Amino acid sequence: MVADDDIEDNPRFKRVLLKLSGEVFAGGKGFGLDTETIHKIAREIAEVQALGVQIAIVVGAGNIIRGNVAAESGMEHATADYMGMLGTVINSLSLQEALETKFNVPTRVQSAITMSAVAEPFIRRRAVRHLEKGRVVILAAGTGNPFFTTDTAASLRAIELHADVLLKATKVDGVYDKDPNIYPDAIRYNALSYDEAIERKLKVMDLTALAMCMENKLPVIVFDINDYGNILRAVLGANIGTTIGGKQDG
Repeated sequence: MVADDDIEDNPRFKRVLLKLSGEVFAGGKGFGLDTETIHKIAREIAEVQALGVQIAIVVGAGNIIRGNVAAESGMEHATADYMGMLGTVINSLSLQEALETKFNVPTRVQSAITMSAVAEPFIRRRAVRHLEKGRVVILAAGTGNPFFTTDTAASLRAIELHADVLLKATKVDGVYDKDPNIYPDAIRYNALSYDEAIERKLKVMDLTALAMCMENKLPVIVFDINDYGNILRAVLGANIGTTIGGKQDG
């Protein structure tokens, strides 16, 4: 288990919604599924679950297909988005397999699109019951509707399930005032209000998702998933990444 010396193994949050971008499932490949990376993420989740934290997960599908990019290339947008939703199911099943077979963590996949052969339908009360019984719940297929991102799905599910926080795991170590991959003088924020994130157009997540978090005072922590142990650190209350909003905001 990874933990900093100044952080006790006492979770700050009881129930969390973890948003994993699809790109992380590809590891360094850039496309598809990287088994080693998926097992590393599963190990981190297992460490957090062992502390008694209830974990729901929403995954993206950028390692397989991005609906908006496919739409820009000429595909009908709704069709492209549905293809993206199916991609999230593939990622969800790969993570479930790793959690259960490698780390003995009971896991349920619930899909917003009915596909009973591989996943339960998303039913809020059933998802809550799974969480209460110590099962990890992976929420696939976004909201089940085109034109909504998986960030919006993560915000929606976090609110529905009464999560204490939305943990947005990405490939960067927080929110910057400009793209750090282009501008070496980019400045990382430690904390932001919802209004600041929206007004500065920082592209933390789409405006619909951010507005939902603001309306429901759901804090968002953005951090680097590539730094092993960051999921645990975030749950334990370590000062990592960028924290957006919360109950004291606004």
